[in-house]
Amino acid sequence: MTSHRLSFPRQHARTQRFSLGAPRAFTVSPDGARVVFLRSSSGTDRANRLRVLDLEGGARERVAADPGQLLGGAAEQLSAQERARRERSREGSAGIVSYAVDAAVELAAFALSGRLFTAGLRAGTARELPAAGPVLDPRPSPDGLRVAYVSRGALRVIGAEGDGDRALAEPEDENTAYGLAEFVAAEEMGRSRGFWWSPESDRLLVARADDAAVARWWIADPAYPEREPARVAYPAAGTPNAEVRLFLYGVDGGERTEVVWDRARYPYLARVHWSDAGAPLLLVQARDQRGQAYLAVDTGTGTTRTVHVDEDPVWLDLFDGVPVWAPDGRLVRIADEGGARVLTVGDRALTGPQLQVRAVLDVSEGDVLVSASAGSEAAAAEIGEVHVYRVDELGVERLSEGPGVHSAVRSGGVTVLASACLESSGTVVRVVRDGKQEAVVASYAEEPVLRARVRLVEGGARRIPCAVLLPTGYTEEDGPLPVLMDPYGGPHARRAVAAHNAHLTSQWFADRGFAVVVADGRGTPGRSPGWEKAVKDDFTLTLDDQIEALHGLAADFPLDLGRVAIRGWSYGGYLAALAVLRRPDVFHAGIAGAPVTDWRLYDTHYTERYLGDPGARPEVYAANSLVTDDGLSRPAGEHRPLMIVHGLADDNVVAAHTLRLSSALLAAGRPHEVLPLSGVTHMTPQEQVAENLLLLQVDFLRRSLEPGRPPQGSSSIAGRA
Repeated sequence: MTSHRLSFPRQHARTQRFSLGAPRAFTVSPDGARVVFLRSSSGTDRANRLRVLDLEGGARERVAADPGQLLGGAAEQLSAQERARRERSREGSAGIVSYAVDAAVELAAFALSGRLFTAGLRAGTARELPAAGPVLDPRPSPDGLRVAYVSRGALRVIGAEGDGDRALAEPEDENTAYGLAEFVAAEEMGRSRGFWWSPESDRLLVARADDAAVARWWIADPAYPEREPARVAYPAAGTPNAEVRLFLYGVDGGERTEVVWDRARYPYLARVHWSDAGAPLLLVQARDQRGQAYLAVDTGTGTTRTVHVDEDPVWLDLFDGVPVWAPDGRLVRIADEGGARVLTVGDRALTGPQLQVRAVLDVSEGDVLVSASAGSEAAAAEIGEVHVYRVDELGVERLSEGPGVHSAVRSGGVTVLASACLESSGTVVRVVRDGKQEAVVASYAEEPVLRARVRLVEGGARRIPCAVLLPTGYTEEDGPLPVLMDPYGGPHARRAVAAHNAHLTSQWFADRGFAVVVADGRGTPGRSPGWEKAVKDDFTLTLDDQIEALHGLAADFPLDLGRVAIRGWSYGGYLAALAVLRRPDVFHAGIAGAPVTDWRLYDTHYTERYLGDPGARPEVYAANSLVTDDGLSRPAGEHRPLMIVHGLADDNVVAAHTLRLSSALLAAGRPHEVLPLSGVTHMTPQEQVAENLLLLQVDFLRRSLEPGRPPQGSSSIAGRA
């Protein structure tokens, strides 16, 4: 049991943001008899075990695979490729971090320390198979008789009894790999895999990635000059991507057929779906992401047939769970129509502007299960909420109950509903059959030592979704508070959500004496397509919305607009640096963590979606860059304190971003602080680093915002906005 004397920063770091001990990665068997999931044994235990909840004859939980027993107590040893895969998926736990199952959910396969293991999910027995290592991404065939996996760039298959291990596809040279997602697919497209079994278990679709044309970058740790730098293939904006092709392989060897499509027009392989409802289905994208095609594959010849084409003058988003075939053979997709994000089955949209569909969770004979937010007209009533809906030809039914953030997994008449809310910490996982609760999956996650007191409101004329947090015990007699804007504020993520644990760090900052504001302005997801796409060519709009939210909330909350700071990580780090450089009249200090400072140094799929090709549009990149920012040459009296934090092992937003910004600031005579983190990636998973980062940030904010403190480079008092 956690001592109340334990500080929040230490607890937050030790529990990996209270994720350890929480159940996750659910799979329901098609007969509705079993729920399979991962969970560690406590809120500080990093090692996940594979577990089964048996629903027949009363809900009983058991362990199907224990990594400690399987490895004989030895420490895990991860290959460089496995570490990279975990970095792409932001995976910070240990033990069994992922698994795959056969069609009946009777056999699971997973990797530990680069070795291949399987677990019988009925009997609860686990064993190692004699595979060629190091093993990556093992997946059983639908019939459970074989397991395919990747090792050293080769796609291999082994019998489920450990017999007949052989390579189906082997790399031609050091630049090629079969069966793995290339960098931008894993980092930006949400495609983490590179091979797919046929429903009959006799063939596989296998992606071949050739990154010979991709520029090589070197990631070094100056704290250890004796170590050789890591050489990575990084496709920066405007430079070549990996070449991705797709092949059909017979599982018995010999047969290899290339899948053919117009790769010059649609070079990105974004999605692959193969079920018994139809032919293999591909979603391929143009490089500018304004066009994409849904293709059906002829498994005899490898030719493809166009099923549907989407085009958009701004860009097209990718979504989880689609495209898929409905059981009757109609195409299921998510589309932007009439200002809304809708679910479409065949030629018919089944939802309208009342919902913004986020993902397809399951497709059955009679309906589709989706994750969705309320439409923009209802946003005031449901700020930050995500619900689960059942959609069919007759209408829409909400399955999740109560305000919060909900998700689900469904099969065999059983739905696993995971629900987080503002009133209590953590996530409650319920197992429901035919609308009746059968079990609750226990969570061992720790209870936080503080409670987040969140108000979800709208700020400014644009009704920007915001979360506001004041110090615990604050009263009006305490007067106005210094303000800390705490955004992500950009594409792909929103932070003003109706879930308690999402706001714990913000509450901790609030309890240090700040009014904390989290604002999800234009560019963030979940409100409407137009809201997201407003930032095309101009990321500075995200800064405008932070300011509008700040000023819009000042009439209702005790915000001291003469003392305003901003902090953020990744895109939020970019936003924080942008704020103090371009709007020192509003922001008096900033903390930029792992900021993108020069968008020419960020990857192709993300950056070109928003800013286009830097070769064709250099002025757009210059306008959005921090290292070429006009704010660097502002008069000395307008300088604001800036702390820049960066992990030197970051292979996503590389440390060059911070080094180039620091050089530009120094050349302009602008004081600033740089905190380099040796051995730290984009995730900062190390406990001591994560804890001390919070403490150092508070110290910096207090130094920077103390009453009467002059701006850096000036003897005058900081001006009030």
